[in-house]
Amino acid sequence: MAEAQRQRAAERGILNLEWYRSLRGNARHAFWAAFFGWALDAFDFMVLSFSLSAITATFALSSGQAGLIGTVTLVVSALGGVLAGVLADRIGRVKTLMITVAVFSVFTFLSGLAQSYWQLLLFRSLQGLGFGGEWAAGAILLAEVSDPVQRGRVLGVIQSAWAIGWGLAAVAFTAVFSLAEPELAWRILFWLGILPALLILYIRARVEEPRVWVETNRARLRRTREALERGATASPLVQIFRRDLLGTTAAASLLSIGAQGGYYAIFFWLPSFLESERNLEVVGTGSYLAVVIAGSFAGYVTAGYVHDWLGRRPTFALFSVLSAVLIFLYTRMPEGANTLLLLLGFPLGFFASGIFSGFGSFLAELYPSRARGAGQGFCYNFGRAMGAFFPTVIGVLSSSIGLAGAIGFGAAAYGLCLIALLLLPETRGKELVALD
Repeated sequence: MAEAQRQRAAERGILNLEWYRSLRGNARHAFWAAFFGWALDAFDFMVLSFSLSAITATFALSSGQAGLIGTVTLVVSALGGVLAGVLADRIGRVKTLMITVAVFSVFTFLSGLAQSYWQLLLFRSLQGLGFGGEWAAGAILLAEVSDPVQRGRVLGVIQSAWAIGWGLAAVAFTAVFSLAEPELAWRILFWLGILPALLILYIRARVEEPRVWVETNRARLRRTREALERGATASPLVQIFRRDLLGTTAAASLLSIGAQGGYYAIFFWLPSFLESERNLEVVGTGSYLAVVIAGSFAGYVTAGYVHDWLGRRPTFALFSVLSAVLIFLYTRMPEGANTLLLLLGFPLGFFASGIFSGFGSFLAELYPSRARGAGQGFCYNFGRAMGAFFPTVIGVLSSSIGLAGAIGFGAAAYGLCLIALLLLPETRGKELVALD
């Protein structure tokens, strides 16, 4: 009866923000730390996408070389996510979050100082360490302080911060590129990336470790022999590849590969697509991107509610199918149909971005507390690393079949999501407890 009452209260939360009121005390500080961390992470990454044409011209790059910048950033971010996941299980969610914010801020700034293509690749690689790690630390922090009934929408709202950061990057892009020459403007955008470092001060002052992690860590340190018998003293990264968790790790990673491969196929190249294929200027590109970003924000938030309503697996399946259909349609709009393209941008952003709202809750629910950070960090970021090859492949394919045709190739990635969902359990409403 109590569970049914909680579920009904959760459903009413669509209108009365019950999900936010369910965050008690320190949990609200954790929410805002993760929210702004993810928004600023998005800003630092998306300025690369907006600056790609100018960077290409500055260093006289081929399409393949330009795509490699994004691929390197994303591949290294996988390593950052894995390392951050392991650190989050060992030294805590909050300390790891601060470290990752510092890393992605500093190396985004240094990217603006690059004097060669190879220097830029190096700085973007190191930026990827923090970029990948921030999500792993922030998502697991929120998952462990959220009410199980509300967890989907809480993590969905956190995911919506990506659209906020993306929007800020779009505004900065429009302003900076309107006031400065392209060869300087892209550097200014990267220099702005140092601002997220200020978030560390808030995290240090206000955010505490989740009780679940504190209890798990205390028991791990105090009861070494008992923990050894359970196999919990092994590295968390080792544990997710043991027999009891290996199947989960493989299937969850496949789900992440599909979602991120499809996402980066369209959104990494979207500004270039609008400029080269649709012949839009900077201001025109910004208008089309604004519609996509608005759809993304709505998708992130709405998907969190849908996850708590339908469940994790049905929601992922729904968003996968519709994302594939919309990418195909968006890249096949006939010449002169730019108004229809503008309108189609909203559902494209809604579904291709909204699919990510479930990862924070789903991955946390799939793993026990002793390896939750490592599991979440590895699966999400291994998917990011594999999906990162899509920008390079599309850059290479575009030289023979055109950018629109190459981007459409990314729609096939969502088939991997459907395969993965056949192998994963439903976890909606699962309690996250210490030492599970």
